Amino acid sequence: MGLKGRDVISIRDLAREEIDELLAAARRMIPYAEGRKRGHALEDQILVLAFFEPSTRTRLSFDTAMQRLGGRCVTIADPGSSSIRKGESLSDTVRMLSAYGDAIVLRHPNEGAARLAATVSDRPVINAGDGAGQHPTQTLLDLATMQEAFGTLSGLKVVLLGDLRFGRTVHSLAHALALFGSQMVLVSPPQLRLPEEVREQLDHAGAKVEEEEQLHRALRDADVLYVTRMQRERFGDDLEFARIADSYRVDTNVLAAAKSRLIVLHPLPRTVEIAPEVDGTPHAAYFRQASLAVPVRMALLSLILTGKAP
Repeated sequence: MGLKGRDVISIRDLAREEIDELLAAARRMIPYAEGRKRGHALEDQILVLAFFEPSTRTRLSFDTAMQRLGGRCVTIADPGSSSIRKGESLSDTVRMLSAYGDAIVLRHPNEGAARLAATVSDRPVINAGDGAGQHPTQTLLDLATMQEAFGTLSGLKVVLLGDLRFGRTVHSLAHALALFGSQMVLVSPPQLRLPEEVREQLDHAGAKVEEEEQLHRALRDADVLYVTRMQRERFGDDLEFARIADSYRVDTNVLAAAKSRLIVLHPLPRTVEIAPEVDGTPHAAYFRQASLAVPVRMALLSLILTGKAP
């Protein structure tokens, strides 16, 4: 693989063969992620975590991944405590951060911020979410969860449900699913349909995509139900959000007619879109999905910083 020193801003920065290799490396990382083996591949390396938007799983899993491989992290977890609050530009901030560590993981509310950071940083930049843009490392752990459940990523039928307009995880995942020939079914309120630009990119790539208004019809023969929450923080109008806030909810009644092997994924956090009663069913895979974030990000960091993975 040729990931050493590279930026990962979009899932489109990775070829299918590179994704395959990353997922294979992530499987080898599971014993290290679970603490059953000790890793030293990133000793003396420092990862800068620059989070200008709230995060629990992404920030902590990157931190854990780095420490499990013997490295260390320095962190901005509150933008109010950084010089951004004083009016410093993102470009100037990133230039300084690149002098403090060996790679930068950036989350930012503005779409395109990670791409901008990559142009000014002397160190590799990993996009941990840029507004309603992309979230490539979330996609990698989504794929890892599907692969673990089905043994393959080829030929799966995946239903993408919810906020497809602002949900950056869906934008990234859809591109990856197209690479593996998966069939996608889009289910969302009319106001939250997949952006036309993303749909055109999928069509250009020859992806198998259809839209369905009724979730129960979309779930027929589906292998994966990928649920997203309403991105309230992306809405400019509270009244518009209130009108569609309860447009969909997955519960055991919805899943009654689904295939027994159907898995339900969610990038988390969830609010009301998945009922807690689903947690106890064999369909619930979202907590396993979250736990796989550590080995996946361990593999990515190792490959970017050293060019190899244990």
